[in-house]
Amino acid sequence: MDTKRCFANRFDDYQGSLLAGQCEEAVAPLVTATIERILKELPPLGGGAEARGATAGASSCQGGLYSGVAGVAYMLYHVSQSPLFAAARERYLRSAKRLIDACARAEEWGEPDADTRAAFLLGGAGVYAVATLVYHALGRSDYVQPLGKFRALCAVCAPVSFLECGSDELFVGRAGYLCAALVLKQKLAQEVLTPVQIKSICQAILESGKQYATKKRKPFPLMYSYYGTEYLGAAHGLSSILQMLLSYHEHLKPADRELVWQSVDFLMEQEQNCNWPPELGETIERENELVHWCHGAPFAQFLFTEEFKAGSRVLESIYSLYEGFSGTVCFLIDLLQPSQAEFPLFSVFV
Repeated sequence: MDTKRCFANRFDDYQGSLLAGQCEEAVAPLVTATIERILKELPPLGGGAEARGATAGASSCQGGLYSGVAGVAYMLYHVSQSPLFAAARERYLRSAKRLIDACARAEEWGEPDADTRAAFLLGGAGVYAVATLVYHALGRSDYVQPLGKFRALCAVCAPVSFLECGSDELFVGRAGYLCAALVLKQKLAQEVLTPVQIKSICQAILESGKQYATKKRKPFPLMYSYYGTEYLGAAHGLSSILQMLLSYHEHLKPADRELVWQSVDFLMEQEQNCNWPPELGETIERENELVHWCHGAPFAQFLFTEEFKAGSRVLESIYSLYEGFSGTVCFLIDLLQPSQAEFPLFSVFV
């Protein structure tokens, strides 16, 4: 039995045009059918009454953007922005609004969770970011309401140690919050955080990394842990944290920028056979190698591209944006318009 957790890419490189059988006429029906399947298999979101919505919505909207219906809402938004699906644009956006509204109600009416209130991929920040995008795409002036709720979360993640598990990574920490702000800036064509807010978050990330690196006597200036593990990849580790600091490099002092460069250099040195281990000090074993966006080389190109510019587990849900069919739909849309392709909610070219 093959135990590898990655596979060889046997396809030819993209040559600037789609091959026979990969054109719009072939792929578009597959996209439409997959969307209909996702919507059909979603869990019930509860009725319109507030009492029902508070209970049903909270249970149906768990998983945030990563594996919950909020991710499906983003997928529908993403498809609606493609000219290839202009005829279904309004219907997809209305469906997205229905889903993201349920998630927002769950955030506001459910039991408050301090660990996910300001989380991008697993909590409130991501929900409010996607709600802002959907409302804005619908031409609704009240998109400023979820945008205001997103901005207010800055105060939640500003304290250096606001999460016991680790305050700086992408899924629930500060890097994720800054990533969401970048997405909103790109899609709305406007700044969503003030320079003061950005600097406060960046300084908290830097201070946290310096404190941990000093405490653990690391030979490089910035390091972080999540639930006690010193991850290197995008999901919870050093790669995405440094990526966000580089994305906001103009808000960093020269001395702090130098700390970031030194940490990127250290990360580059951890390469093993064109891949990166999931955590610091781990040796990659070929029979169990991870070549994922979350862990391994795929995300490293994002970080190193940003540096140049600035100077597997059990599937939780079949419609997951990052592990299931919603992500597949986004991927198919990007195949049809390669020049607009981007990893869901994470574009390095902002």
